[in-house]
This record gives sequence, C-alpha cells and structure tokens, in this order.
Amino acid sequence: MTQVLEKPVELPTSASPAERTARRKALLHWIAVHSLGVAAALFFTLPFVFVLLTSLMSDSQALSRDLIPDTWEWGNYARVFDTPGFLTWWRNTLLYAVFGTVLTVVSSIPVAYALAKFRFRGRNLAMMLVISMMMLPPQVVVIPMYLFWAKQLDLSGTLWPLIIPMAFGDAFSIFLLRQFLMTIPNEYLDAARVDGCGDVRTLLRVVLPMARPGIAAVALFQFFYAWNDYFGPQIYASENAGAWTLSYGLESFKGMHHTDWNLTMAATVLVMAPVILVFFFAQKAFVEGVTLTGVKG
Repeated sequence: MTQVLEKPVELPTSASPAERTARRKALLHWIAVHSLGVAAALFFTLPFVFVLLTSLMSDSQALSRDLIPDTWEWGNYARVFDTPGFLTWWRNTLLYAVFGTVLTVVSSIPVAYALAKFRFRGRNLAMMLVISMMMLPPQVVVIPMYLFWAKQLDLSGTLWPLIIPMAFGDAFSIFLLRQFLMTIPNEYLDAARVDGCGDVRTLLRVVLPMARPGIAAVALFQFFYAWNDYFGPQIYASENAGAWTLSYGLESFKGMHHTDWNLTMAATVLVMAPVILVFFFAQKAFVEGVTLTGVKG
C-alpha cells in the first residue's frame, strides 16, 4: 500500500521582539489614556454625586459623615418648591434665559453675517471693536449703565435691564458666529445670488441651514450664561424679591435653611438640572459648532 504522508501543520511563529515591544507600548498607551479619562470623569462627577446623595438624606443625616442615605427622602424636592418665592425665581430665570437667548441669536446673526461675507470699508475696524468689547469686563461700565436704567428709564427692580441689551447683539456671540460663517464656502452664496436671491433671502435660505451647529453653540452659551448669571440680577433686581432669579434666590434660600443641608442641596440640584439636560440633548450640535468654529473654509 502506498503510504500517504500528510503535510505538517505550520504553527504560527512567535512575534518578533519589535512587534512585542510595539504591542506593549500600545497597551500601555491605552491604559494611560483611559486612566486619565476615568480620573477626569470622576473628578467632575463625584461632586455632583455628593450633592445628589445629600439632597436625598434626612435633616439629621445630612449633618453627619454618612455618604449614602439611610432612607431616600424624595420629599425634599417637594419641600424646596414649597419655599415661598422659589417658583417665582424659577419663572424669572426661565424668562430671562429664553428671551435673552432668542434676542441674542436673532440680533447677532446679521452682524456676524455682514462681518464674515461682506466686503466694506472699515470691516476690520468693526471686528476689532467687537473683540475689544469681549475684553471689556462688565464691571467697568456697571455704574453708568445702572444710572441709565435706574434713573433715566426707572427699570431698577426688574430684569429688563438684562434682557433688553441682548436685542442689540453680544460681542462673544458675534465673534463665534462670524468665525463659523467663515467656514461656509462663498460659492454657495454666489449660486444663490445667481438664482435671484437677495442678501436677506440668501441668509435665511442658504446660510442659516448650514450654520445650525454654530447657532446652537451660541444659543447654548447664552442660555448657560443667563441661567447662571448672578452679577446682573444682584445689581438690577436685588431690591425686588419678585424679580429674583434662581442663582440669586439660592443665596437667600441657603440663608433660610442654613442648617438644612439636604434642602440646600436639593435646591442646588433643581438649579443645575435644566442646564445639564439641555446640554445632554444638544451636546452633538454644541460640540460640532465649537469644533468647526475658527476653521476657515
């Protein structure tokens, strides 16, 4: 009989020293990168977790060293809303943030569009003025502005001195939108003009749909600023408790419940929650708008 010899199976050769070194470096790099990411996540998350857990403790346990609630006191949030004025502060903050954001976006878009796409004498000077306004601290002009709103227009004790100026644009919003609009190729605008579109129609039908990420970034920045603003309401609305916002009213709330840390933390969570939710649902557009800003097309 003819004996059939089978071909021996070739076993994979071991990796070379250079490959093992490369794999080891890649593994160490992966561990280093993710370790830093986990550490950064814990650094920013743990304070919020501490506030959330404290807000669910009883009055006595909130003064102890315990980190985990013995009983989950969800009623603390209802007690916060029962505090006189809290719902008014919430309403005022919402009105301030929403109207301020809408007015800022609507008034800043035409200015940013003109600075980004129009060629006119003094454009660079106008851009320098916008940048200089960004560098000007609001505390520098607070006294003449307060005298104007309080003495000339008699609007002290209201939020109108904070909302009305946003209808005239914001330097940072104009700058951010202008940088984003610079990334839109001029060929799209030229094609729209060839089709018979004027400047306004080109802005509304061509530029705005392409600039949605930048507009979302500006809107979120302005919403966060208005929601967390403490300085403005302190200057203009401090004399009228009916015009307080959450950021300013929270200081008064802490004074009323200086030993009830669970209620103070519950109020803090309620103040932070809308901002966190808005950013969570709009983070994609926000990150895209900030990332593309400054990349000239």
